[in-house]
Amino acid sequence: MTISKLPHALLLLGVPVLALALGLAVGAVLQASSQGSAASAAPPPDPRRAEVILTRGDAPRYAIAIHGGAGVISRAKIPDGGKAHLDSLRAALELGRSTLAAGGTSLDAVEKVVRSLEDDPLFNAGKGAVYDHDGMHELDAAIMDGRRLACGAVAAVKTVKNPISLARLVMERSPHVLLAGEGADRFAAAMGVARVGQDYFHTAYRYEEWQRELRKKQAGAAAGKSHGTVGAVALDRFGNLAAATSTGGTTDKLAGRVGDSPIVGAGTYADNRTCAVSGTGSGEEFIRHAVAHDIAALIEYRGATVQQAAESVVRGKLRPGDGGVIVVGRDGALALVFNSEGMYRGAADSTGRFEVKIWE
Repeated sequence: MTISKLPHALLLLGVPVLALALGLAVGAVLQASSQGSAASAAPPPDPRRAEVILTRGDAPRYAIAIHGGAGVISRAKIPDGGKAHLDSLRAALELGRSTLAAGGTSLDAVEKVVRSLEDDPLFNAGKGAVYDHDGMHELDAAIMDGRRLACGAVAAVKTVKNPISLARLVMERSPHVLLAGEGADRFAAAMGVARVGQDYFHTAYRYEEWQRELRKKQAGAAAGKSHGTVGAVALDRFGNLAAATSTGGTTDKLAGRVGDSPIVGAGTYADNRTCAVSGTGSGEEFIRHAVAHDIAALIEYRGATVQQAAESVVRGKLRPGDGGVIVVGRDGALALVFNSEGMYRGAADSTGRFEVKIWE
């Protein structure tokens, strides 16, 4: 509002009334600004993390890595050399690659990839989630925006078709980072996300896996290492990093058990200054060692490359067989490192790289 636009009569009333009018106008602007800030739960962008940094030579303008779990993946027990898993990984990787190639954001790319893997019964997330000790399915997921360090996660949800999308809503539509159990399911209802019954998550393979685990325990045999996760990390054309991870947890876990996937800094992390990380494997060990953040810290404080940082943590701190990580750096460098028999994984970037693998 300018003085020239005030009614002539108001000007005749003198300075006191003019000051009052201007004060009311300023108050209205401040109130609107305050309401706008309250409506946005995520922190504002940090200029240090919002730069377009891929300006050197032939550095990849975008890059993405995905995984579908790591552990005891026996060649002898997977039909056709893992063709079905590789086909699913290839489709998910192409979905992420095409999103980035078209100028999409890293956040959109990782969410789309993880949603596709949640819908695939071959993997331990969403549709293919394992059974817990009570014969139920409880799912965890997290997503993180490296530009703002904004993050959202859900744990032990039972009725959500795609937990990764609910995690993103926690990040964008709530003031919180992590919602769990019944509260997370109520938030899902409020957000209008797709809901399903427990029967939706059933697969014959996971049921038989659970029964074998029960028989082992009844016979006094050592418990197996049945776990799995899906995840994606990406760098987009704007120089922004993102990570997303989703899981059904471990077979025959106690009700309410939460692994590393929804724990920011353990199984999921992204920071534009360093890298984006998604882990898979023994969740308790990933939590104990803060694996995802530790990799980022090695890059930030020691100047390690993504490959050096990932190997230092996975091979130097975790026990053999504990699992692996996928990492993308701020320069587009990719690292896919594991210390288990295999890891379902894939990588692509704007230089033409496109590959999916299971074993070394």
